[in-house]
Amino acid sequence: MITPPRLRFAPSPTGYLHVGGARTALFNWLLARKTGGKFLLRIEDTDRARSTDDSTRAIFEGMTWLGLDWDEEVTFQGANLARHQRDAHALLASGAAYRDFTTGEELDRLRKDAEAAGEQFRFDRRLAELPADELQSRLDRGDPFTIRFRVPEGATGWVDMVHGQIEFPNKDIDDFIILRSDGTPIYNLAVVSDDIATAITLVMRGDDHISNTPKQILLYRALGAALPTFAHLPMILGSDGKKLSKRHGATAVGDYHGLGILPDAMCNFLALLGWSPGGDREVMTRQELIDYFSEDGLLKKAAVFDATKLEWMNGQHLAQTPIDALDAYLRPFLVRADLTTAEAIAERTEWWHRLLELLRVRARTVNELVAQCRPYFVDEVLYDADAAAKQWKDPAASAELLQAVRERLAEGEWEAGAMETALRALGEARGIGVGKIFQPMRVALTGVAATPGIFDVLLAVGRERSLARLDAAVVHLTRSSIAG
Repeated sequence: MITPPRLRFAPSPTGYLHVGGARTALFNWLLARKTGGKFLLRIEDTDRARSTDDSTRAIFEGMTWLGLDWDEEVTFQGANLARHQRDAHALLASGAAYRDFTTGEELDRLRKDAEAAGEQFRFDRRLAELPADELQSRLDRGDPFTIRFRVPEGATGWVDMVHGQIEFPNKDIDDFIILRSDGTPIYNLAVVSDDIATAITLVMRGDDHISNTPKQILLYRALGAALPTFAHLPMILGSDGKKLSKRHGATAVGDYHGLGILPDAMCNFLALLGWSPGGDREVMTRQELIDYFSEDGLLKKAAVFDATKLEWMNGQHLAQTPIDALDAYLRPFLVRADLTTAEAIAERTEWWHRLLELLRVRARTVNELVAQCRPYFVDEVLYDADAAAKQWKDPAASAELLQAVRERLAEGEWEAGAMETALRALGEARGIGVGKIFQPMRVALTGVAATPGIFDVLLAVGRERSLARLDAAVVHLTRSSIAG
């Protein structure tokens, strides 16, 4: 591209922001950021019956969460009605369009007749051709009419950025309505009118729009406007090879926020659904996505949404995100989980960052990470039933062992080397491996069996709280042995 492009994402506010729409928005955003172009957001709210404020809000929230910022003021298609009507009447005046007084009832009858004859219904423009005096008479009476575009002979084609040369014979395209009888525009006219008005130079969207493109090209030409470049992105499929839908699980971008996916991980994952950076690159930062992104890497083949791979990729981002950035993102989750307050964690930032470094390599989602954080923030831990059953098979013996551990740790310095020396000595004295000591300790200290190294856990929990938890475990096990 020689000049910086102007791109847009134009969702309809009739539902949530689907991952397919988010992928389209991301590709437009990446190319704009890569080339120094402009990325615009337009809400296509002309379907008043289905457009809702909640859906509009979901679009904004999803875009904001993904970090896909737009460069100019958001436009709403419904506010452009007067221009849409002007463009339709300009086409009427030029002869590129005509008035059609055919009623809906008449059209329904003609469709049924064609179906009964085993034929495909085609609109015959001769139905709309009226003598001048009858036309004027009907206009004077105020009879309702639509405005139809007059499809010329020949073929309409373009070089698609993804698929290469695409061409449609015009004989396969009906004269199509561009303005309804109530004066509202049909989708194709509204889109073209808005794209011309905002000087869009590249229309990148899903390949389900390919059939709309020849109609839009004809409108561009009839309006005397330069054609944009078109790029139609491949469909996103579920793991069963069918179009991605709710039956495959979460499909709303907002759901993945709630499921603990990082926005950078989501962008990274979506970027690879229909684009390849080349080589073996998979895990990329946002800046790397911008740096590597180009139209040359766009793929024709449909992409498969693999939720397992998304979680894996999220785990990679959790492990690699700069600690300050991860901290800033995670703190609100800790507060919402009632584990701490913003003020309390701000007073312990150094400790918190050490803990975060320990735990983040073991999690695949933010929700998992928050759950792993819990034992280090609460005063009392809850013992996982399976972990307790496995590591504390003999409650009395486990209580006696943990009491001995508590005494050894209380006597020495609270430092990893000193604690390891003390516990290894305890194991030698009892003739058991340290694993037989560490595992019961993990459950006493955190309530679970899988944790970072035991000395990291002891340091993170702290001396007083660790000793108190060992005491609590001894009491719990003693009671269990008596009750048993």
